[in-house]
Amino acid sequence: MRHFNFKRIALGAATGFAALLFCPHPASAAAGISSDHYPPREEVFQLTAQQTQGNFIDVDGSSGPSQGDEFVITGNLLRGGVTVGTYSQICTLTRTAPADEFDLQCAADLALPLGQLTVEGRFTVTGAGPGNIDLAITGGTGRYRTAHGTVHGDNVSDTETQITVRLIR
Repeated sequence: MRHFNFKRIALGAATGFAALLFCPHPASAAAGISSDHYPPREEVFQLTAQQTQGNFIDVDGSSGPSQGDEFVITGNLLRGGVTVGTYSQICTLTRTAPADEFDLQCAADLALPLGQLTVEGRFTVTGAGPGNIDLAITGGTGRYRTAHGTVHGDNVSDTETQITVRLIR
C-alpha cells in the first residue's frame, strides 16, 4: 500500500474539479447574444481556476479518508490573467477502497455577471493524483438557463487547474 498526503491530494483533486467551472467566451458575453431564437450552439474555451480558500471536513475523526468526508472550496476563474468569475464547490468522499484510492462526488456553482452555471459529477483520485476529471454541466440561470455540456480539467498545481469547457446553449 502506498502512503500519500490524503488532504493535499484530495484538495488538489477537488480544486481540479473546481477548475472545471467556466465562463462565456468574451465576445459572446459582450454581445449579450441570447440563444432563445437560435438553434443550440457549442462554445469551446479554456480557463484557469485558482483556489482562494479550501477546507477539509473529517466527519469521523479518523486519520485517513473515510466515506462522507467533505471538501469545501472557493476561488477565482481567470482568462488571460484577468478574473472573470468566481466558483464554490462541495465534494463528498463516496468510496475509499482500495486504501490508496477514493472517489469524490462534487457539485459546484459559478457566479457570472449574466447568471450562474452548475456542474456535477464523480471522479477517482489515487496516490498519483486525480485521474481524468470530466464532469457534466447540469444547468444554469439567467443567460445560462438552458446550458449543458461537459468540462475537463488538468491540474497544474495544488491550487491551479487548466480547464476546457464544452458549453452547449
